[in-house]
Amino acid sequence: MATLFLLVIYAAFISLGLPDALLGVAWPIMQVEYDVPVSLAGLVSMSISVNTIISSVLSGRVLKRFGTGRVTVVSVLMTAAALLGFSAAPSFIWLVLLAVPLGLGAGSVDAGLNDYVAKNYEARHMSWLHSFWGVGALTGPVIISQILARGESWRNGYLTVALVQFALVIVLFATLPLWDKVARSQRKTDAGSPSQPPEAAPVPAERRRNSAASAAKGIFAPLRIEGVKPVLIVFLLYCGIESTMGLWGSSFLIRVKGIDVATAAAWVSLYYGSITVGRFISGFVTMRMDNKTLIRSGEILILIGVIGLLLPLPDAVSMLSFILIGFGCAPIYPSMLHETPARFGDAEAQNIMGFQMAVAYIGTSLLPPIFGAIASATSFALLPVFLIAYITLMLVNSEQTNRFMLRRSMPSPSIHPS
Repeated sequence: MATLFLLVIYAAFISLGLPDALLGVAWPIMQVEYDVPVSLAGLVSMSISVNTIISSVLSGRVLKRFGTGRVTVVSVLMTAAALLGFSAAPSFIWLVLLAVPLGLGAGSVDAGLNDYVAKNYEARHMSWLHSFWGVGALTGPVIISQILARGESWRNGYLTVALVQFALVIVLFATLPLWDKVARSQRKTDAGSPSQPPEAAPVPAERRRNSAASAAKGIFAPLRIEGVKPVLIVFLLYCGIESTMGLWGSSFLIRVKGIDVATAAAWVSLYYGSITVGRFISGFVTMRMDNKTLIRSGEILILIGVIGLLLPLPDAVSMLSFILIGFGCAPIYPSMLHETPARFGDAEAQNIMGFQMAVAYIGTSLLPPIFGAIASATSFALLPVFLIAYITLMLVNSEQTNRFMLRRSMPSPSIHPS
């Protein structure tokens, strides 16, 4: 039952990725139809991002009150309704307004599903979950492009994705009773297992009480829990690396390496493809390697790849560097998410997961434009320099988190009367 239900969660994550690239693909035609400046796509994107961040921060409390199943159903329903609205929007202002429920729904379902899988399934399933998100992100543009190739309106593309989302709502609603049932079943299985990996060791009772007490003090109380801030910095920097590389990698190849536009686009596609394939492969690697080692290995691969871009080496090395960076990115995000309950305990995992997702969206939204502004005023040759700075800070905070975990797992010294 748990395995079959996992297929439903995978389908939900495919649907989460479906809308992500629609706006970018359809906007050149949408912009002409609405007769607005090209730059206004940023306003829609910003509205989605801001509401996703708000939803992620609040998700911990919402999930605790209503449960992951109900929140997921309502969130997917919101995204489906918003996409249906996009397909019928009579003017540009409607896109900005409809971006609100689209962002709110995406943030809640993202945090909720990640938290559920981290608590109830093994690490490999988290990697495969995010691999399925990549499938959705790649499928969305394919749907739009095929519809446009047939001479149909971009609105039919949004309508098609909306109908897929509504179909998923029906499936999620039908399986609503299974969320708690599977979670209880998984907990019983874990309790009866003869051994438990070190990273899944339960949080001491005193720490659970302290963190639960801090949660009652306000929405931002999780930020005061020991070890949370370095973890959030890692999420910020990781998403900054992934999105900066994806957004400006082609410009770097064209302007700095002298690669033609078509070849540069193909290399960026290889980068995203290596992330998706790498996450599928890392799901199998988790059977032999713990999350901490996977995260560290991914960071080292990114560093090697970025150094390859920095050095004056042949074009083939640059292509290999793109692939190395993609494979390095692959295990980090799902492994970090899966570690959340092990690091902070189930009591705080939902709240912290929401903050992790919020910081991830901030990194994705903020760091690429910062680099773009600086590079436009100076040179795109600075891309590897920025990426090295990001990955270095990421390594420092990641190792700080590992030291915190090691210190927490050590038994307190016993005091014997003399």
